[in-house]
Amino acid sequence: MPIERTDLQQLVSIVRRFPKQKITVIGDAIADKFVYGAIGRVSREAPVFILRHEHTETVPGGAANCAMNLASLGAKVSLVSAMGDDDAGTTLVEKLAASNVDRTGIVRSQKIETTMKVRILAGQVHSTRQQVIRIDYESGQLTDSDLREKLREQVVAQTQSADAVIVSDYNYGVADPEMATFARDAAFARKIPVLADSRFRLRSLSGFSSATPNQDELEQLIGKQLTSTSDLERAAEETREQLGYRALLVTRGSQGMMLVEPDERPVHIEAEGALEPVDVTGAGDTVIATYALALASDASFSEAARLANYAGGLVVMKRGTACVTGEELIRAVLP
Repeated sequence: MPIERTDLQQLVSIVRRFPKQKITVIGDAIADKFVYGAIGRVSREAPVFILRHEHTETVPGGAANCAMNLASLGAKVSLVSAMGDDDAGTTLVEKLAASNVDRTGIVRSQKIETTMKVRILAGQVHSTRQQVIRIDYESGQLTDSDLREKLREQVVAQTQSADAVIVSDYNYGVADPEMATFARDAAFARKIPVLADSRFRLRSLSGFSSATPNQDELEQLIGKQLTSTSDLERAAEETREQLGYRALLVTRGSQGMMLVEPDERPVHIEAEGALEPVDVTGAGDTVIATYALALASDASFSEAARLANYAGGLVVMKRGTACVTGEELIRAVLP
């Protein structure tokens, strides 16, 4: 069903309020490194192509990408995370600083390694570069008690002036169930929305305001494939109720999104933009950033979900780990 223009104007007015909000992101910051090159010839050492290096780019990923999207949308942002005292961590901090993300909550330590994902993108000289392999450098779980205590202190400090909190769990230790619960309680003590994004252990993160799993993650959570709309609606509502969320937003790629709330019919939102994405890297960070920022700006869950849907449609048309601006979002809502 098409949205009335008065409703679209309401969405725009919500976006206009974005710069007044402060959002705290708590979670795993990742250095997303992209290595671009052209295929020259086949190696004599092994049956593999030789890639002639063109350029390398490192951008914030994971919770850091969520923070970058919030800043791009106009919000004031603080990031609580742990990074190694290494080159990757330094690059991340510099990129965040350039986007005016508050880095006070970042704890750096020589005891851990900054998580880094290296993507190799190759192609012929005049062709589009395509990802051919990814190499992950993963930090261990955060077991150091002093480091965890410093993170808890920053969670409390950074939520004191926040209008909403996002817990971004990529399973690298910062936003484990203990820390996520601590963050949830700190946010609820101030009566502000707190949202969860976890691809591996959402069932351990109960009692949040909302969460944004994709359909595959929901299917893994319940242990079965969802083959019909009614199955999807039933599974989402049961999951929402079991986890004690006020709402659950399920993202479905080219099929859009579905929102469930108590005592309301599920809301199905058609995908915006082109049906064939250019790159879905980091799209979930854009979605939850927009969703949380809209809720902090006094949007309903339905309004916030629609804005997140527009933002998701925009970011998947950009290559690499990308962001959406407030003006881009407004132009998408009112073309």
